[in-house]
Amino acid sequence: MKKYTFEKKSDTRSGFGDGLTELGKTNPKVVALCADLIGSLKMGDFQKQFPERFYQVGIAEANMMGIAAGLTIGGWIPFTGTFANFSTGRVYDQIRQSIAYSHKNVKICASHAGITLGEDGATHQILEDIGMMQMLPNMTVINPCDYNQTKAATLAIADYQNPVYLRFGRPKVPVFMPTDVKFEIGKAITLQEGTDVTIFATGHLVWEAILAHEELLKEGISAEIINIHTIKPLDREAILKSVAKTKCAVSAEEHQITGGLGSSIAQTLVMNNPVPMEFVGVDDSFGESGTPDELMIKYGLTSADIVKKAKAVLERKAKLASL
Repeated sequence: MKKYTFEKKSDTRSGFGDGLTELGKTNPKVVALCADLIGSLKMGDFQKQFPERFYQVGIAEANMMGIAAGLTIGGWIPFTGTFANFSTGRVYDQIRQSIAYSHKNVKICASHAGITLGEDGATHQILEDIGMMQMLPNMTVINPCDYNQTKAATLAIADYQNPVYLRFGRPKVPVFMPTDVKFEIGKAITLQEGTDVTIFATGHLVWEAILAHEELLKEGISAEIINIHTIKPLDREAILKSVAKTKCAVSAEEHQITGGLGSSIAQTLVMNNPVPMEFVGVDDSFGESGTPDELMIKYGLTSADIVKKAKAVLERKAKLASL
């Protein structure tokens, strides 16, 4: 069994900001655009070091997407930056028409996703963005779990010739992913091997899944933990390989249950190997104001909730085996 620990916490948006600055030094084709949220998106260092490749478009997100699409025609690699709500819901038409349909090499970088945005409340806590983005043809959807993985993902997408939606957040979360783990778009990472139940997690809930693994192990339950950082293209091979062994699954995400990671995994399973499955996510609800920890508890997104769902799916598996 691997042991995952952390020495510090950091916000995943800082992983994006540091990755973007590094790209500025190594890739002269990278340009950045921001919709009046330089500090929130941690884009300040890039702006200072590469002012000729930075565009402050103001609170005009739709215009930002159009400019980004146009820049790709000249061979530039644009990274747009604003809150996840404004990166998707406010500009869906521009993304659909000018980026996805036109297959423009734009990197849509979206911070402050999910309910862990906290006190800003439901109007800013988008929980539908993964579904919106993964339904678009030509769009790649990435949701890394900590600072290290977010930085690695930021670096990786610059060389990836495809529109990308990169999702990250504001709260400080444990930094636990090793820096020497290669980030491969579309390739899941098995964090813990197990035989009884597979827990597929993404984003902030990967750490909660690791904590759940430790609690389940105390009760003699062997959980396999898989970090699904790329939701589209989904690593179906890894999913089916794991479930062929455990014969049941739990998905965990800071997103609506409908349309997110869980829905994609369920579709894969029902078409190839139907097994009992449970879902940890927001159940058809908007968020509300509160601290991130309070909201994680209220909306059932903690390690304790993953443990509960794992036990529930194991009961269902046992009932099927007894028939």
